Amino acid sequence: MRFLAIGECMAELSASDRVGEFKLGFAGDTFNTAWYLAKIAPELDVSYLTAVGTDAISNDMRAFMRSNGIDDRHVRQIEGHTVGLYMIQLDNGERSFCYWRGQSAAKQLALDPAALDHAISDADLVYFSGITLAILDIPSREALFDALRKGRSVGKKIAFDTNLRPMLWASEHEMTKTVMQAAALSDIVLPSYEDEAEWFGDEGPHATLERYAQLGVEQIVVKNSAQSVLFQDGLRRGEVVVRPASAVVDTTAAGDSFNAGVFAGILEQNDLAAGISDGCVLAGHVVGHRGALVEGAKAR
Repeated sequence: MRFLAIGECMAELSASDRVGEFKLGFAGDTFNTAWYLAKIAPELDVSYLTAVGTDAISNDMRAFMRSNGIDDRHVRQIEGHTVGLYMIQLDNGERSFCYWRGQSAAKQLALDPAALDHAISDADLVYFSGITLAILDIPSREALFDALRKGRSVGKKIAFDTNLRPMLWASEHEMTKTVMQAAALSDIVLPSYEDEAEWFGDEGPHATLERYAQLGVEQIVVKNSAQSVLFQDGLRRGEVVVRPASAVVDTTAAGDSFNAGVFAGILEQNDLAAGISDGCVLAGHVVGHRGALVEGAKAR
């Protein structure tokens, strides 16, 4: 089975155990999911679609992808640009971010429609997020939507994490409108209830699930921090209980790693509920360590 993630991979500065020291790595929401999926399901063909520059750090990023089992054949290199940078700051395990992404080549990832079509045609499941959409201008978003529609029309499964980040959008209205458009062309949607309640006014996780079900989405997974995960799988609805994490050091990539477990369950077992359970185990491991990408991750 072949998995393609679309989005922005950035250079990451994460705090070390020594005050004032940071470690350089590479991360980004859809990339994190691809990285964890490659770790827990090495038999899958995991690819990433983005754009980077031609400078040294862009080359290092591509080498990092390849060395971690992620195929970079759909990564475009654009002269005169580079990769975005962000820094994580922690307060009792909760993270905040500072970003520098003005020259990020990833903003141009959808400028070649033929390349988009080719990459999607190579995949069985295609994954993107609200952040993927937020970094694109309107014509690029429409180009990506067109490519996803074409892929879906020939049997490709489309997965979307709403990942609501209002600071990346021109307005709240643009964000919510675009997110609903993206969800309507997706087979799998993975919203986080806390964010959905804030920006869509949902009164509970069931309201979040129902809003996406009304769009015709077949598989819906409503993440709710340490609370039970609510899901819909076709005509079936249910909940998966989340076991509390033994320790919470850093919540970075908790949802991204959870998504990897879900996708592994879908692609390997055709079992959404099993994937949710595996995703909970994986996320519980990840939050016990610093940084977005945590070695030794296992879904079971």
